[in-house]
Amino acid sequence: MRFMNILAMLGKVVPSAPKPVKKVPLGRRIIYTILAAIAYIMLASTPLYGIELGRQGAFGASPLLSIMLAMQSGTFAQLGIGPIVTAGLILQILAGAKLIDVDFNDPEDRAQFTLATKGLAIILAVVEATGFVVSGTYWTIPQAVPLWIKVAVVIQLTWGALVLIMLDEAIQKGWGLGSGVSLFILLGVSWRFFGDLLTTEKVGNVTFGLIPYIIDSISTGQFNFWDVFIGRLRGGYPTIVGLIVTIALMLIIAYLTVARINIPIVISRYGGLKTKVPLQLLYVSNIPVLLTGIVISDILLFLNLLQGYIGANTVLTIRAYLSPPTIFSFIDRPWQALVYIVMFLAMCVLFGILWVEIAGLNPEAQAENLINAGLEIPGMRKNPRALASYLARYIYPLTAFSSLVVAIIALVGDLFGSFGTGVGILLAVGILYNYYQILVYEQAIEAYPLLRRLVGE
Repeated sequence: MRFMNILAMLGKVVPSAPKPVKKVPLGRRIIYTILAAIAYIMLASTPLYGIELGRQGAFGASPLLSIMLAMQSGTFAQLGIGPIVTAGLILQILAGAKLIDVDFNDPEDRAQFTLATKGLAIILAVVEATGFVVSGTYWTIPQAVPLWIKVAVVIQLTWGALVLIMLDEAIQKGWGLGSGVSLFILLGVSWRFFGDLLTTEKVGNVTFGLIPYIIDSISTGQFNFWDVFIGRLRGGYPTIVGLIVTIALMLIIAYLTVARINIPIVISRYGGLKTKVPLQLLYVSNIPVLLTGIVISDILLFLNLLQGYIGANTVLTIRAYLSPPTIFSFIDRPWQALVYIVMFLAMCVLFGILWVEIAGLNPEAQAENLINAGLEIPGMRKNPRALASYLARYIYPLTAFSSLVVAIIALVGDLFGSFGTGVGILLAVGILYNYYQILVYEQAIEAYPLLRRLVGE
């Protein structure tokens, strides 16, 4: 626990918003969430002082990295939510593996864990900021840059990360809706989506955005249906197929998100009343893809930081195996595309199973919840092991199935060049659905005060 105590003490160094004395009204929470979104947009739009224009870093070409970590190259939001999610992932895995002793049912342990996560995020922010500067990614000739300029860039990067850490903490404490991490990811995906659709930026002599490109090509008499429909995807540009796939995936994900599998149960305390417990078809939601994306993004990030030491060719070779493929990738680099797909599917299944175990969604935890609630499985004695064995027949196959489904959805989006990437769409739809659930719940609580007493608020 000494390790946790040190991190928790460091977490207290950065100011944090106090927890509200009473629940903040929904209207004010929406306003605070919007203000947090504006703060992120300002950070992501403000260029760093002291860097060369056009030298935003080699990682800028990786949509997965920028979307997963809500990064904006060459700005105060350069580090994005990388330090936050990486710190949380590390400590969650350590807790799940029992390498650190944390009782999440104990409010004091839970508070210390939150502070320790914040402390580790601060350390990672400083390390990553220093890594960007030491790697020399912002300058053509790093050796010629004065030391004070490099220190200033480190401070700017660290400060931007700390602001996002504080915003995330404030939102989670009840001043906003959901979490800052979800909000920033949603903003990053939206930024990418509308950029693919509407940006007038030119890459070489080609307009990047789909709609401006169509208008330019028609006005110049160079309209080519094949290029607009799918051909531009070879160069990484948005296409009509990408837009169609984006809309189709949004609808499919929305349907799967609300789909349920029902397990028959009996409520003994009400005279054997028969009912059903619904399990979400996407039992692990988008968590496997999120964790897989975070791990791959972190690897890409550190590869970019180490580029000056291991060589650009080595980084490009490894990166080819870690970059989401398109349908043209199977022609240009088939082995890399195949390796990525197999690796992505396997990691999603592994993270899905891991999440079920560490998040209290495994059969043993669910069986205990059923027994504590006075629920029984028809034809089965009231025994935790028997119930867990019965539930395992549903939960583990459902975990593997849902992990594969979300992974395939993400891969299909990448293969056909969906706007915002397949992973981004999956995360954005899940986040929007969570916001919808929060709003419906909050409106019901405010409309019917009696419900507030029933749920203990």
